[in-house]
Parts: sequence; C-alpha cells; structure tokens
Amino acid sequence: MTRLTARPRNAAATRQAILTSAITAFTRHGYDGVGVRDIAADAGVTAMLVNRYFGSKEGLFTEVVDVCFAEPTMVPPDPGDLAAETARALVARTALDADHLGPFELMLKSAANPRAAEVIRAGIARHVGARFTAALDGPQAGERAELGLALLAGTWLMRRLIGTPALREADPDLLAAQITRMLAVVVEPPA
Repeated sequence: MTRLTARPRNAAATRQAILTSAITAFTRHGYDGVGVRDIAADAGVTAMLVNRYFGSKEGLFTEVVDVCFAEPTMVPPDPGDLAAETARALVARTALDADHLGPFELMLKSAANPRAAEVIRAGIARHVGARFTAALDGPQAGERAELGLALLAGTWLMRRLIGTPALREADPDLLAAQITRMLAVVVEPPA
C-alpha cells in the first residue's frame, strides 16, 4: 500500500506565495480584473486558504497596496536635494528599459473601483505621501506633497504608459533638470 505524504506546511511561505501572486495579478489586471480564485490558482492554493490568510479580496488588496507602496521608489528616504533626487528617480523608473511599473500601474488599473481607490488613498497617505510631506518644510506641506505626487503620476502616465514622443524620447538629464525645476516649486516653502 502506497502512502501519500503530505507536503510540509509552511504558513509564512504559503502566505508569501499568495501575496506574490496577488501583487502580480492586481498590477497586471487591476482590482476588478482578477478574482481570488485566479490568485489562489497561481499561488497553488485554494481560494478558501487565501481568505483564511487575508480575510477577503479587499483584505488581500489592502496588503498588496501596503507592500507595494512601502518601498521608497520615488521619494528618497533621506532626501538631500529632494527635487533633484525625486526627478532623477522618476526619469529612471519611466525609461523604456525600466522594470515594470509596480505601484503606479497597480494604482492606475485599480482606481476606477471606489473601494480600491479608498485603499490606494490610504496607502499613499501611509507611505509615499507621508514621506513626501515629512520631507517638506513650511506650511501646506500635505497639499504641496500631493501636488508633487500629481506631477510624478502625470509624468509617469504620459512618458511610460501613453508614451508621448517628446517625453519618451527626451534626453534623461535634460528631462530630470526640467522636472527638478517644477518640483522645486513644490519643495520650497511658500514665501
């Protein structure tokens, strides 16, 4: 008689496999474009197990947003010259040969869903928005930080996703210098 041996259980590895699958799925297809069963199948588990670890699709999406937005990819963690460092990061991350779009693509493809938009707003506030706001001196830091993020998101959209020729083909150093000047208006405290 042949006995089947159970696969060793590793809760942390299983949780991470689900999270990795969800990051890929939500980034490619957005919140409304993927289901828990799809994520579970890609992770090699059941939908019931996904719900056991994350509670629901929304709970899983919340964790994905938190993980994706936690890493400082645009606003440097210790900004010496905030405008210039942020501009250089933006130009590098939107180059044609750059890796996937990560948090930006996740945000863009999921924002049409009102509940997903709430989760994204909270993730921005906890992570990149908080970092940008904390790096600014003077009044209206939150408002100025969000204006800066709007400039970053708009440039990302036009340069990388839509691929407008002037931005797509721009000299990286010149483009970074132009974005630095624009961000300087946000970074410098109002007089």
